Amino acid sequence: MTVVERREVALVDLLDRLLAGGVVITGDITLRIADVDLVRIDLNALISSVNEQVPSPWGESL
Repeated sequence: MTVVERREVALVDLLDRLLAGGVVITGDITLRIADVDLVRIDLNALISSVNEQVPSPWGESL
């Protein structure tokens, strides 16, 4: 094992790194019985932090 493989990262540090750059989550779930689609769920989400360099899209109201 190399030093990089043994390195531990705290969950808070990992979330900070992900939110600093932004994360896009996408997924599809389909519930099907006998080749008949009963329920379909599409998920598209963008998770990002907001600061002075990246302002909120809703302005100063929040």
